[in-house]
Amino acid sequence: MGAEIYLILLGWAIAGGSPGPATLAITGTSVNLGRRSGLAIASGVLCGSAAWGIAAALGLSAIMMANAWMFEVIRYAGALYLLYLAIKSLRSAMFPKPATHTPLLTSRLFAKGMLLHLTNPKAILAWGSIYAIALPMGADATQVWSLFGMLISVSALMFLGYAILFSSAPIARGYLQMRRAFDVAFGVLFGLASLKLLTTRLT
Repeated sequence: MGAEIYLILLGWAIAGGSPGPATLAITGTSVNLGRRSGLAIASGVLCGSAAWGIAAALGLSAIMMANAWMFEVIRYAGALYLLYLAIKSLRSAMFPKPATHTPLLTSRLFAKGMLLHLTNPKAILAWGSIYAIALPMGADATQVWSLFGMLISVSALMFLGYAILFSSAPIARGYLQMRRAFDVAFGVLFGLASLKLLTTRLT
């Protein structure tokens, strides 16, 4: 790995920070429940990403590609979970409850974030692809795990950074003023993410 690794890490950061189920969940939790809750769900997402990264490093992505049923099981589970989040957000928009900043159990939010990422089979394919692009043929374990460390560090900056940014007071105040619109937007976006995951195919 040479100077091109910085371009790879930049691309990884852009992909990780782009709108998607994980960033939506972190954003919504942070603005609605505060920084502690946002960091909890972001940590869960990060651990889910790390789990897929380790699995890909150990060769599980190749196994999933060779056994499409594994990909399908995770894909449908992920789509159903995203659909559940979409319905929950839309119900919140239709039947709003008084705004609260009381944090939920951090363990529950951590589990939600981890489940959100573990039910996204595209994550392991993304890890497998980045390994294939960045690592030379015949890369040894040191190179593999060094790359993993750099990538997961970038992911940590993105996910935890989102939680800190969107739990800031000005953004939280803006959310409270437009709470129903945000809930509708989150519901629609989670629904679209569910549909996109359902139409994903192995290539």
